Amino acid sequence: MTTPYTPPKVWRWDAANGGEFANINRPVAGATHEKALPTGKHPLQLYSLATPNGVKVTIMLEELLALGHHGAEYDAWLIRIGDGDQFSSGFVDVNPNSKIPALLDNSADKPVRVFESGSILLYLAEKFGALLPTDPLAKTEVMNWLFWQMGSAPYLGGGFGHFYAYAPEKLEYPINRFAMETKRQLDVLERQLNGRDYIAGDSYSIADIAIWPWYGALVLGRLYDAAEFLSVTDYPNVLRWAKAIDARPAVQRGRRVNRVWGEENEQLAERHNAADLDTV
Repeated sequence: MTTPYTPPKVWRWDAANGGEFANINRPVAGATHEKALPTGKHPLQLYSLATPNGVKVTIMLEELLALGHHGAEYDAWLIRIGDGDQFSSGFVDVNPNSKIPALLDNSADKPVRVFESGSILLYLAEKFGALLPTDPLAKTEVMNWLFWQMGSAPYLGGGFGHFYAYAPEKLEYPINRFAMETKRQLDVLERQLNGRDYIAGDSYSIADIAIWPWYGALVLGRLYDAAEFLSVTDYPNVLRWAKAIDARPAVQRGRRVNRVWGEENEQLAERHNAADLDTV
């Protein structure tokens, strides 16, 4: 334990706070600079980075293309969040919350902006009539798990991930608190996947696409280097599911888009046509 902290009566922002990402954290919204977003030739324009939330959308788009939905062709532009690209005036126009991913659909008379990764998955599923059941009961189950992911992952990312991997010092209390919650969430998935191939039942859906980049990557040892710490072998159903999703060609393609770290053959800064992913 470090020296106990007594909060002041009124909190004041200190730009030095925030650990690894302190340089892009601030207590106000809005643009910091004027810069228009680039636009490519396809109706769907994605502005993103290959974080778990960004990977959800590129996997979704690649899965749609694999299903033969040619209207899902897209341009994926790199947003370097460490450089503050998400605070440009153009990006803020698409997502006033300044978070990736953000999608602009120019296929209609009036452009449609879509932000929040779960909203983008739902928008694309409904637009193309794919990866979302039409039966009301089955659709509701998929939506249950989509919203579960959106509500749960901040405890994994902003909670466990931040204090375990990114905070300026290791603090026992928050690491223990969020490790406990992360393991509880993994146990939720473990129980749900008992006897099921996919999160919401027998069919692959946007529920799997939403959950896999976070929890699949975690148990596969790709997130926060925490697989051993969290004893992910305690969750054999989650591991089985994660490996099965990982083997899908569209998933392998999607997780490379807007990635600028790791092995060189896993990186593709921007994607503007399908052939971009065919080169190593």
